[in-house]
This record gives sequence, structure tokens and C-alpha cells, in this order.
Amino acid sequence: MKITGYSVRDIRFPTAKEKDGSDALNLGNYSATYVTLETDGGLKGYGLTFTNGDGNEACVLAAKAYLERVKGLTLEAITSDLRGFYHKLAQDPMLRWVGPEKGIVHMALGAVINAVWDLWARREKKPLWKLLADMTPEQIVSAIDFTWITDALTPEEALSILKKHASGKAKREEEMRRDGYPAYTTSTGWLGYSDEKVKRLCREAKAAGWRHFKMKVGQDLEANLKRAALMRGEIGDDCFLMMDANQCWDVAEAIRQTKALARFKPWWMEEPTSPDDALGHAVIAKAVAPIPVATGEACQNRVVFKQFLQAGGLSILQLDSCRVGGVNEVLAIMLLAAKFGVRVCPHAGGVGLCEYVQHLAIFGYIAVDPSLEDRVCEYVDHLHEHFVEPVRIINGRFYAAPTTPGYSIEMKAKSLDDYEFPNGPAWKS
Repeated sequence: MKITGYSVRDIRFPTAKEKDGSDALNLGNYSATYVTLETDGGLKGYGLTFTNGDGNEACVLAAKAYLERVKGLTLEAITSDLRGFYHKLAQDPMLRWVGPEKGIVHMALGAVINAVWDLWARREKKPLWKLLADMTPEQIVSAIDFTWITDALTPEEALSILKKHASGKAKREEEMRRDGYPAYTTSTGWLGYSDEKVKRLCREAKAAGWRHFKMKVGQDLEANLKRAALMRGEIGDDCFLMMDANQCWDVAEAIRQTKALARFKPWWMEEPTSPDDALGHAVIAKAVAPIPVATGEACQNRVVFKQFLQAGGLSILQLDSCRVGGVNEVLAIMLLAAKFGVRVCPHAGGVGLCEYVQHLAIFGYIAVDPSLEDRVCEYVDHLHEHFVEPVRIINGRFYAAPTTPGYSIEMKAKSLDDYEFPNGPAWKS
């Protein structure tokens, strides 16, 4: 099967209008660089990377540059050398716009790599999580580029982790098909929402079965204390409350605010400072213990994650499906977390991210880290109606295991047409 063509579209949704997705630093329109791979057999592969709107056009251009290098390749050639395929694209000397494997270029690579995996899963007639779960430990390791991380994780160590848990995979797969993967909701606590809206959403979510809630915090400590009291009052002491600063504090301020908010029993403090500052996070983690520090949604690549883990800068690793270089690099990060004994709670606040990460969380439990203790995957109730196979939440707070072949990221044709920027009807009006 040969990849004969592609399309890349700039898709944006006006979420800023209702302050959906609002936090301490972001009030953008949830957007996607949306990739479609075409083949000589008629089968298509789909991928996207999530952005906040303005600048998405630059990500589209970067994706086109990568796709020119993918066009003409056969799927068989790619899947027979997954590590080499990833490395050749990620290390392309003509695409090091800001250095290797970082920034907009790397996010665009994530969309392209994910589209290839989606195409492969569709050809195999398996959902992406099942394609991964059926791969042998050797095949998983052969997909990973270990460049720059062998001081923290070697191929031999990665293989040992996967082999250690291989015997129970079938039982855990059956469990995921039956029960789903535990989730938490962020939809109740966006920073720009009014107090009344937050109260209503908390009541509705708790009645629906949710037990893990996340709230956004900002620079204003008094406002943070008020919102925390409001949410804790609505959800009660029997539920979990996580807090997310979205990178807005310096190290000292992060410590000050986290200690002040400790009375509301935060289950974790998320992104307390710059997503690149591994040492700063380590200082914060030590100072605010036993409150865990969580981060990862804006970490650029496996090297940054390696440094966070080595420095003790996080207790919860919040893997993002497309901030890094797609499935290949995700596998490396999952195994790094397993090596260091750090739990993974994937990030999913953005268009398509819930559709993506359900596959990663389920595969991770089946093959990499066979524990559900204190593991939850983020869920936000936005924009799922635009996907052909949207996520399904069952029993109040669990991701149902996808059954349709692929990575669940194909968007409806009408949604693509309506929300393409700048000429789609949604933007024209």
C-alpha cells in the first residue's frame, strides 16, 4: 500500500466565546492541524495536532513539509522500520527550524506520525490500542528512537519492562473491554466560568458519577481560595479535587500558593511553573510534599521528560498524544515513566485529545504499567460531536474501550468544511 497524496487543513472552533478551555494563560479557540493520508488502495489515515488558534497556519505549513517526505512511501516499508522512519523525519536537517524535535515543527510531526499509525491500524482492522497491545515487546521496542535517552532507559531495559508484564495482557484487555479506563473531568472548573456555572456543572457531574474533578487556578490567590472553597463545597470531601496552574507561577509563588491551597486537599498541583523547568519543578515538589506535582502536557519531547524524571520534578506524568512526536515518542515516554516508577495520567484538554489518549491509557495499562491505582485519564466535554467515532463515557466516569479500527481521530466532513479557517461558514459568519 503506497501513500500517494495528502491534505492538511486549518480547523478552528470558536471556544473562546463561551470561555471553554480558559485557564491562567490561555483563552484561545481550540484548533487542529488536520492531516489526511491518501493511498493507492483507497484507505485513508487521519491525524491531528492540537493548537490554540492563532499560529495554527504555521503548524499546517510544517506538516506539509513532513508529508512531502512521506508521500510515495509504502506502509510496509514504514512499518518494517518504525524506528528508522521516525528518526529520519524527526532528525531531518532541513526541518530543524528551532532545533531538533521541539516546537511547532515537532507538533506537526506528531500529526503526521499519528496519521501513519491510524492508517496502519485501519489496515489491520484494529483500534490503535489493540494494534499496540498485540505487538510483541520486541516490536514495541523497535518502534522507539532511543536517541538521547539511553542514560535513563536502554532498549534492553524497555524490553525487560514489557516482558515482565506480558503474561497478564489478555486478562487486562478483557477488563478494559468490560469496564473501561477511569477518567476525571476538567469541564467543571475552567477559570473563565462564573461561580454559578461552576456550581451547576459540579452538581451535574457528581450526579452523573464523576469522582475526580479538576479546577484551574491563576495568579490571584484570593480568587483561587474562593474557587477552591466553592468546588470543594459542591463535590464534598469524598471526591478528589485536582488543581492546574497552567504554568503561571514562578517557583517561589508556586510554593506559596500551593501551601495556601493545601487546606482544600488538592490531589495534585499541575503545571505550577514553566513546562521546561525540570529543576524548578523539583524544588516545588520537595517544598509542597506530600501534595504531588503533575506536569507533561506542554513538555516538548522525551528528553525533557527524561530530565523531569531524573530530577524528581514530577509525581504524575501527564502525557499528551500530539505535543510530542506521535505514537513512537509516546511509547518512549511511557516506558521512561515505568522505569522511574511514576504514574501516567494522560492530558486530554483540547480538540481530539480525548479521542486520542483513550487508546494510549488503555494500552499503557495492558502492556506497560498494569495498575489502575490512582490512575485517571483527563476528560473534557467539548467538541466530540465533530468526530466520526467520538469517545464514550460509561458508568459515569470511565472511557469505554474503542472498537472501531484506527486512532478515533477522523473528523466529520461537514465539520471540516464548516470550521476550516478562515473561509468556513462558522468563521465567515
